[in-house]
Amino acid sequence: MVGWCGRVGYDSESAGEVVLIDIDHILERNRGWAERQIRADPDLFRLLAKGQQPEMLWIGCSDSRVSPNLIMDLPPGDVFVHRNVANLVVPSDPSLLSVLQFAVEVLGVRRVVVCGHYGCAGVAAFLKGDPGGPAGDWLDNLHPVMRAYRSDLAGLNGDHLAQRLSELSVVDQVRKVAATAIVRDAWDAGADLEIHGLVYRIDNGRLRPLCRRTAGGALVLDSGRRQ
Repeated sequence: MVGWCGRVGYDSESAGEVVLIDIDHILERNRGWAERQIRADPDLFRLLAKGQQPEMLWIGCSDSRVSPNLIMDLPPGDVFVHRNVANLVVPSDPSLLSVLQFAVEVLGVRRVVVCGHYGCAGVAAFLKGDPGGPAGDWLDNLHPVMRAYRSDLAGLNGDHLAQRLSELSVVDQVRKVAATAIVRDAWDAGADLEIHGLVYRIDNGRLRPLCRRTAGGALVLDSGRRQ
């Protein structure tokens, strides 16, 4: 079995020291966080309890370093979220489709963001070989991306291959979101819905746009080229 990449128990406040966070510590930090939010905005939780009206659905990786609200500097209630290993859009995945349906048909989000990231352990495990088990079955969904972009990936190795595959996978997942009956029906009904593909650099905390798709238009890469 091919091992997964990444570090377990890293705490940024401990300068790289491995720290195990127990449940009491989590509850203590939660109390402190809630108190700070109330001091900053006494009505925040009262308003959140009335319901949610996010304008964005985020489809991203489960990686613990890529927390959507945190990296976009957005408060609770602004982003509806679906995450999985390697930020894949699988047309037969009922979990993703139910989230997409709820976001588009019930919440009326105006933007769907598919976000990948460099240093993805899922992409690395796929390139090293089948990790086995459910993870291997799931990551098999990257094979069509490799085939579709064979010429773009030719001659790349190591980190360069992993980074480029992460980017191209985002583009492919944006296409898959746009092809769902949920999105097509929304566009046919006149919904003002955009789909954006982004990639996140963990080493500098920055997001970079890769592509976008709107109703009635072709997929446009960040370079401006239409596909």
